[in-house]
Amino acid sequence: MDQSLEKGKQIQDDCAAVVKKLRAMLHSSEEQLRVHKKQTMFLTQLTAKTLPKGLHCLPLRLTTEYYTLNSSQQNFPNQQKLEDPRLYHYALFSDNILAAAVVVNSTISHAKHPSDHVFHIVTDKLNYAAMRMWFLSNPPGKATIQVQNIEEFTWLNSSYSPVLKQLGSPSMIDYYFRAHRASSDSNLKFRNPKYLSILNHLRFYLPEIFPKLNKVLFLDDDIVVQKDLTGLWSLDLKGNVNGAVETCGESFHRFDRYLNFSNPLISKNFDPHACGWAYGMNIFDLAEWRRQSITEVYHRWQRLNRDRQLWKLGTLPPGLITFWKRTYSLDKSWHVLGLGYNPNVNQREIDRAAVIHYNGNLKPWLEIGIPKYKIYWAKYVDYETVYLRECNINP
Repeated sequence: MDQSLEKGKQIQDDCAAVVKKLRAMLHSSEEQLRVHKKQTMFLTQLTAKTLPKGLHCLPLRLTTEYYTLNSSQQNFPNQQKLEDPRLYHYALFSDNILAAAVVVNSTISHAKHPSDHVFHIVTDKLNYAAMRMWFLSNPPGKATIQVQNIEEFTWLNSSYSPVLKQLGSPSMIDYYFRAHRASSDSNLKFRNPKYLSILNHLRFYLPEIFPKLNKVLFLDDDIVVQKDLTGLWSLDLKGNVNGAVETCGESFHRFDRYLNFSNPLISKNFDPHACGWAYGMNIFDLAEWRRQSITEVYHRWQRLNRDRQLWKLGTLPPGLITFWKRTYSLDKSWHVLGLGYNPNVNQREIDRAAVIHYNGNLKPWLEIGIPKYKIYWAKYVDYETVYLRECNINP
């Protein structure tokens, strides 16, 4: 009996030791997993910000070619259409030539009457000549193209635009780029240079950019168009300014995900459970925008957020605020999101979508892009184009 009890006690002690060892192993594994996840997140963010060699070569090659043209060869045809409100006008703000080309090519490929479509592309000084050269040498059929340099918008200065003043401030640059913030998971996404680019904020100045137009379709440069979009211009937005697809299928797409509801300015004016909506494909009624003084609404909230106490980054939070109760909900089939981060987007939704959006870090022009989604983007790139071959840009 004593031997049995002793043996039982020994087994119990051994079990306790095994449990303790297993717990230590589990803790170690969890810590390793946490470190690997953090490393993966950091490397993904880094890759998303890094320009592939071919896409660095392309604008250099195009710029060189552009300046060999005489002045008459540098002009686009059909410029009389740029201010015709009867036509279908698109706003595209980008410094990525190939991405902009895919947006234009995919849109025109599905347009019933391509000659009625006008694309207004705004880029930065560095890519201006290259962007022009690309579309001069690769014209989109009968559609009209305009390429502008953002620096030509002399009215857009720090005296007029609060966000422009903030973006250039030492405190803002310090906020995004201070070294000690690099190790913080919550701040990794804040360190993307796009948040410091005024191109990213031009969407709030559409009436100033297009003073003679009544409606404009805003497109991000990481989308692909799969259907004719002209039906958007005939939609009755019921007095709203912004037509967008809502994104409230998940709890993290509610207002409280983007805005600081601990601040009374936010909590008194907005509903934390209100549905968010998506940028990327938005139909804007510029006549209503002007009538409701939307740009001034945007400026007021930007001034209130000068210390970043209302929201942290990006254009969606101020968009949610600016177009609060001024957004018309579009049918979800107009705009399907997630192809830049979610490998499990519903295939039926992709097939039905008028626009698919590669929002997220896994862009289709990057090596880290989700392979099964790259095909939708790549089919609008002519890889036999001389400039792409010279820069070794392949599928």
